[in-house]
Parts: sequence; C-alpha cells; structure tokens
Amino acid sequence: MQYDWQNIDTVLLDMDGTLLDLHFDSHFWLEHLPHAFAQRKNLMLEDARYKISQLMTEHAGTLNWYCVDFWSESLEVDIMRLKSEVTYKIGYRPTAEAFLKHCQRECSDVRMVTNAHRKILDLKIAKTSIDQYFDQLLCSHELEHPKEDVRFWQRLNENKPFDPERTLFLDDNEAVLESAERHGIKHLYSIAEPDSQRKRKTPSRFPMLANLI
Repeated sequence: MQYDWQNIDTVLLDMDGTLLDLHFDSHFWLEHLPHAFAQRKNLMLEDARYKISQLMTEHAGTLNWYCVDFWSESLEVDIMRLKSEVTYKIGYRPTAEAFLKHCQRECSDVRMVTNAHRKILDLKIAKTSIDQYFDQLLCSHELEHPKEDVRFWQRLNENKPFDPERTLFLDDNEAVLESAERHGIKHLYSIAEPDSQRKRKTPSRFPMLANLI
C-alpha cells in the first residue's frame, strides 16, 4: 500500500482490528464471556448470550460499550480477570509492526486513538509492547466521547492540535470512519480482515486494506 506521505503530518491509528487481531475480542465476547456468565448465573448458554447481546445493542456506539467497569457491574463478573484468561489470543495483525516502524520513519506525530478502556490497553501493552511505536496513546474514555461521536475528534484536536487535511487515519469500524470524515480527516482507510478467524460481514465505502504495508 502506497500512502501519500508527502501530504501527511499526523498518523492516527485504531488498535483492535487494525493493528491487533480482533480475534481476541471476538472470542472473548462471543465465547469466553457468555460461558463464564452462564456458569456464574446458572443460565443456559443461549440465555446468557441473549442477555449480553441485549446490552450490546442497547449501548452500541457509547462509552458504556467499551467500559470494563460497566460490563463488570452489569453482569456481575470480573471482566479483567476473564480477559486475562485468554491473553494468549492477543497478537498483531500481519504486517502491523512493519507498518508501525514505517510510520515512525515517515512521520513525527504517530498516535493511537482507541475506544478500548485504559485497563484493556494496559493489558495489551503488557502482551505486545505496542506502546513503543507511539508518541501518544489516547483512550476515548479520557476524552469523554467514543470515536463514533464527532466530539471525540474535537477533543482530540484540543488535546494536541492536528490538521485534518494532512492526517492519516486507519480503523475497522465504519461508524468511526464516518465520524472522522465529518471532522474533515482526509486520508481514511478501512480494514478488510480485522479478525483473522472470521470474514468481514459488510464492505466499507472507504478504501479497504488487506495489508497495512
């Protein structure tokens, strides 16, 4: 993939599904958590899945969806303990580390912008050392809005100004890319295969990358 580096000053990168394989998250939410929740509450597995799905639908696109504390309180389970049980599934997507090293050479302002809770980010840093590639790592909770909300980008710019016209942003979430587009970010790309074990269900209207580099 050839990026227009001559016209890019800032690189903003999502974490899950963009740099790291979304399989860890998919497995956790679709398999590991439903089983643990069903066992704790003495529920049938399908009933546990339904309860979790209801909450996901109700809170989609909000900070609650991404909040460890919200899920722990709502389901009465220790989300971080359960996450720690499957950390062996955390890993980089193909070419991600090579791309990050390339970004460091090409650009002096490389930031991670993630909806992941800071506790989850710390868990994944401990596993991957992904923080070494960034000048700044920001979680949406710290800016008080999820990336799906255009106010996130306004807060991000207030935190450390950047020129949207000269910014590259990669994400696997269509609603997030649309929000970034509304803020005026010019160089936008989606991810063709965020989860190595599952085919992407819907296409993107943004250019889709099979590999980052």
